[in-house]
Amino acid sequence: MLYVCPLRALLNDLHPRLAGYAGWLGRSAALWHGDVGAADRRRIQRQQPDILLTTPESLEAMLVSVKVDPREMFRQLRAVVVDEVHAFAGDDRGWHLLLVLERLSRLAGRPLQRIGLSATVGNPEELLGWLQGSCSERPRRVVAPPAPPTGSTEVTVDHVGTVGNAATVISSLHRGEKRLVFVDSRRRAEELGAALRAAGVETFLSHSSLSAGERRRSEAAFAEARDCVIVATSTLELGVDVGDLDRVIQLNAPRTVASFLQRLGRTGRRAGASRNCLFLCLEPDDVLHAAGLLLRWSQGWLEPVVAPPSPRHIVAQQLLVLALQERTLGLRTWPEWWGGLGPMASDGSAVLSHLLEAGYLETDGDLAFVGPEAERRFGRRHFSDLTSVFTAAPEFTVLAGRDEIGTVGDDVLVSDSGDAPRVLLLAGRAWLVTHVDWTRRRCFVEPTGLPGRARWSSTGGGLSFEITRAMRDVLLGEDPPGVTLSRRAAGALGELRDHHSSQVADGRTVIERSATGDVHWWTWAGTAANRTLHASLPGLVGPRQRFGDRGLRMRGDLDTRDLADALETVDATADVPVNNAALSGLKFSAAIPDGLARRTLAERLADHNGAANALADARIVLRSGT
Repeated sequence: MLYVCPLRALLNDLHPRLAGYAGWLGRSAALWHGDVGAADRRRIQRQQPDILLTTPESLEAMLVSVKVDPREMFRQLRAVVVDEVHAFAGDDRGWHLLLVLERLSRLAGRPLQRIGLSATVGNPEELLGWLQGSCSERPRRVVAPPAPPTGSTEVTVDHVGTVGNAATVISSLHRGEKRLVFVDSRRRAEELGAALRAAGVETFLSHSSLSAGERRRSEAAFAEARDCVIVATSTLELGVDVGDLDRVIQLNAPRTVASFLQRLGRTGRRAGASRNCLFLCLEPDDVLHAAGLLLRWSQGWLEPVVAPPSPRHIVAQQLLVLALQERTLGLRTWPEWWGGLGPMASDGSAVLSHLLEAGYLETDGDLAFVGPEAERRFGRRHFSDLTSVFTAAPEFTVLAGRDEIGTVGDDVLVSDSGDAPRVLLLAGRAWLVTHVDWTRRRCFVEPTGLPGRARWSSTGGGLSFEITRAMRDVLLGEDPPGVTLSRRAAGALGELRDHHSSQVADGRTVIERSATGDVHWWTWAGTAANRTLHASLPGLVGPRQRFGDRGLRMRGDLDTRDLADALETVDATADVPVNNAALSGLKFSAAIPDGLARRTLAERLADHNGAANALADARIVLRSGT
């Protein structure tokens, strides 16, 4: 059996327990991922375990490695457990996993039983069908036992204004208890961690730019302590065990109800304990976002998990790694490896033709093998770039002596600091940069009392149609039931309701001309839907006019009545424009034709259903600012 997880930390956490359970039955379990040493890997190949815990990337690396015989390694494989299946299915790692499982099934010579585990899925039947892959004719069912009673649920929203104020609230509330604080970025984690330590709170951090050792030390220390706080990004959203928790605190709000449920579920696990979450919102708009999210939660709504459409770049990656795995690729027989699975069937031939024309593959009769262009683009470190489907920005390893603290982006080190010392904030502590090894991408530091700064680049994906529409419902007067709003949060919402009163209407959208002459269409349809509308209205919007979660700006020289009439004939099916910078985030996009790459990204950036819903609202209200 394979036990596949999205995170190494989750595998490390599960391995001792699964090894114990297996041992009771006279069976064995082993761990294989990027942090597992060569000696342990050789032992696993000599004495194959009954259960192998791993990641999709490590599976791919095993299949193409010259040190592993995949046919011997997987000849007895019978079943695959995919833990936190929703974390895979919503992005390209899910497609990658499905395609790898098809290849494993062929190597094993049998269909593989597939079991997906998740606590937060809004569309389990559809997700189960996706997980089946090419085995769609096999029996399947959703197993959803009743959840055990958890007692009451306490959810509170407060408006605190600044990170410093958030640290003050956290340090003064629930002393003597273990508190897990979720934040939306590594920068926020570092800022809040430093502020809590300055307030005398025993604080630990966990985020993806900390070294694995640093994260493990933080998580282990937090699990054993009592009166303390751990500040984390989504790295602790999944099931990594950090011991019994008393409180979950959320700085601002996550983008999805599913994330909130994962975090809320960290509490209330002890007998008699209640589930709880405290939202500390920095800006009034963050209070509105939290209220909209909690309104959807109170209504029992949960996001459907939908695989991204048209993973053509993953098709290219799979053709290349199969050529590496088998040393050749049969030009007539390659489809057999994936059993007719949708992406390979629909786009495989076109992508293969491009790989041959562009020199990624070369031919010898009916066989193809890895060509010079693939070696040039992906051949570093024995083609290790081909085993991972996500792109990470170039980063420098930060070292204090021999201890690895974490990583920072090169933009932090390249930016000019003048004659001032360069001080980083990492792991909640300030570090003075003493030397940068640009060739080996290493940054050497030492502790300092000077103030540091944390900075990583990040891009937000915007809010969904459902969450943004819930925010409109809140502005129209609906409060999330069962949620306590502090006096400050209630005051912020009251001011927002007054401020946005001209921009919302029940069951309708609003076109408003402001006092300055600007014209906005307040759709409250989410970023992707408004992006789609922007692309579908070339005569009504300018190329540089903005859009966001709540609406889009229209041409100011048009009469609002003419705009309303024109919207009745719009078909919101236009392709979203894609720039070259956006393409760089689609890994392996260079291995597919430019037109296919742009079409792939355009399909993923659009929300045609949300755009159509915005256009189909009962009627449009015209308003003029004063």
